[in-house]
Formats: sequence, C-alpha cells, structure tokens
Amino acid sequence: MSHQKPRKRCEGTAMGAIVLDLRPGIGIGSFSLGMPICEAFAQIEQQPNIYDVVHVKYFDEEPLKLDIVISFPDHGFHLRFDPWSQRLRLIEIFDVKRLQMRYATSLIGGPSTLATFVAVYALFGPTFPGIYDKDRGVYMLFYPGLSFAFPIPSQYTDCCHDREAELPLEFPDGTTPVTCRVSIYDGSTDKKVGVGSLMAKAVAPPLPPGSLYMEEVHVKLGDELFFTVGGQHIPFGSSPQDVWTELGRPCGIHQKQVDQMVIHSASDPRPRTTVCGDYFYNYFTRGLDILFDGQTHKIKKFVLHTNYPGHADFNSYIKCNFVIFGSDFEGSYTEAHSDKNRITTCTKWEQVKEMLGDCGRAAIQTQGSASNPFGSTFVYGYQSIAFELDGPALQGAVAYVQLCESPQIMLVASYKGEGRDSCTAMY
Repeated sequence: MSHQKPRKRCEGTAMGAIVLDLRPGIGIGSFSLGMPICEAFAQIEQQPNIYDVVHVKYFDEEPLKLDIVISFPDHGFHLRFDPWSQRLRLIEIFDVKRLQMRYATSLIGGPSTLATFVAVYALFGPTFPGIYDKDRGVYMLFYPGLSFAFPIPSQYTDCCHDREAELPLEFPDGTTPVTCRVSIYDGSTDKKVGVGSLMAKAVAPPLPPGSLYMEEVHVKLGDELFFTVGGQHIPFGSSPQDVWTELGRPCGIHQKQVDQMVIHSASDPRPRTTVCGDYFYNYFTRGLDILFDGQTHKIKKFVLHTNYPGHADFNSYIKCNFVIFGSDFEGSYTEAHSDKNRITTCTKWEQVKEMLGDCGRAAIQTQGSASNPFGSTFVYGYQSIAFELDGPALQGAVAYVQLCESPQIMLVASYKGEGRDSCTAMY
C-alpha cells in the first residue's frame, strides 16, 4: 500500500507546458541526483505554479523496503529516493509526450517533438548496441547516466531476438520506435539502468568528503552523543554554550510548553498545570532537538528524528542516522560496527523488543486528523529511552527516539517542535 499526498492545484499551468534542461548523469531541471528529499520539496515549494499537482508515494508497511517517490502526473515524470538515505537515486520520465526536455540547444519530447529512435540517436550520437527485454517487449538504449526505452511491436520482435541487439533505427514498414521511458541516473559506476530489474541498479552518487548529511551519530544510553564526522562529544549535562561550541548556532530555539506527561511521574513535585520553563535547541539539518532544563540550563533530553513519511513532522527534519548502544557499552566508537546489540534507523521494532525486552503498553499520541491525517502514533518507554512509532507493530517505522539521562522508565508524549516546510542539507 502506498499513500499519495496531492497538493492544491494552482490556476494557469497547462499540462505538459514546461521545458526542463536534461543533464545526463546529473539531473533534470532543478532536481539533481543525490539531493536529499527535503531539498526536492524546497524546489517544489519555490515553483508552485509549475509543480501544482504533486503525489508522494511510499510503502507504509515497511518504509525501508521501497523507494519514496515524488510524482508529477501532469508533467509525466517522477523522482525516486532511496528509502534509507532519502537521497535522489533515479529520475524517470514515464510519459515523454507530457514533458519537453532541452539538451544543449535542442528540444526533444513533449506534445510537439516526438522522441523517436531516430531523433534520440541524432541528438545524443552513436552508442553501443542496447539490450532487448523480451518479456516486456522493450529495447533499451544506453548513454552515460541516461537510458531510453523503446517498445517493439510484436510483429517486429525478430529484429531484436538477441539480448544485445542491433540498433532498431527503423522497422521494415519504414516507421521508427518512439521512446516510452527515459531514465536519468548516476553513470559514474558504468551501470546500465533501465526498466524492470535494471531500475534497481540506480544508486545515489557518493556524498562529498566531509559531508554532514547522514553522519552517523553514536549514542551511549544515559551518557552522550558522538558525531562521527566532526568528532564532537555532547554529554548529558552540557550547557547551551557547550552545544554552540560543538554544533554551532541552532536552527531554532523555542520554549517547551506545558509538560503533558508530567502527570505520569509520581516523583515530580511540580504542579500539574505549571508552564514548563525548559527550552529546546532545534537542529533541523541534523535531525536533532536538545532539551535544556529551564533552571539549571543543562541538557536533560535528546530527540533524534528519522523523518519517516506519514509522520506529522515529515520534511521538518533531515534524518538523523543514529546508532544506539547500551549504557554498558565499552570500547571505541570506531569498533562499534562489530557490536551486535545496537539499534539503528534500520532496526525493526520486533528486534528492538528482542534486545530491550517487552515494555508493556504504549502511550497513544494523536493530534487529530486536521494536524496529521495519517492517524495516531504510539510511544513505548524504556529506561533512559523512548520510541515513537507510526503504528503499534509497524516494521521499522520508528518516527523518532527520545533519550534522557535518568535511569527511570521514560513515558513521554510525542514532541511537536517548531517544524518547517523544508530544510537544506549540510554538505
């Protein structure tokens, strides 16, 4: 099952009336391979009159199994994002008649310029023989970072009987095949990406050296966070000055309102209606929130976001690539990959329970259908850590993790921060 999130249509955008620059191996228009999904949404928000109908599709039962797809049905193309890194790995033009592409100074595709085999070959030049997919009846032609798929009528399949077939410039009746699909992908690995199983070969290009995007954040329960690229250590009890020194200026600061879950803490002496004096530092571009005690001004909680689609905070934070170890973990973080008892953004909820044990019933968090049409989330509390899930038994869909220093069982309400419409990745 996939969810589709339609956006409001704006007047004045004719279907197929746009022209986008085609950059083989790089991208199309303002969308570039490797860009995080939040940057793609930022581009969409900046051009509402062009991208006025947008569908977001994902596999809600196992979010890490299939791509997150942003589709533009009026323009005949969509963007495929790797579900784990949430980076753009493949661009597919699935209706070439709806999108006109500009390569160098020439146009191809759209309602007025048919993308025939002859036209493609004339524009992009000679290349090696392609591959014929007999099961789909499709011939695929490859260039570096770019492929074209051409349907072959059944009466002419004999022209492409070999897997590596000759170039079908023309059929015996003098006609030429017309492109039915264009794929744009990273061509640095020399992989051939096309339809069917060949589509899975597309991967996002490597991140630049020193990039902070998807930086592993190692967590030692009840102790500290360690950032593997920059080497920063932020323990519980750190001051705002310490955090500024290590992570720089926060993206936002806001006061925590009434602590809705204080009623569940029998040891908390505060009046149940007291406005909380605690405050958050929001690091949207790191997928991180830090809560400071309003009286001591020391860190008392970390919130690590996974940016799963379907959650109310989706696209407000970049995904935090955390690796969580127990409080008894000893050794260097560089050897952490050998530790089997660790929790990552890929760990399924059943595996978490196997490692930490059964924590009992979940607290149900809902914001109403107007704030989050995808329904309630469920919060499970353990010692020093709590998990929010987008479903009671959803496989691997941990929306975010909250960490505290205290060894007592955490039972915390869903934190709703000052979300944003989009954010920019840190490269």
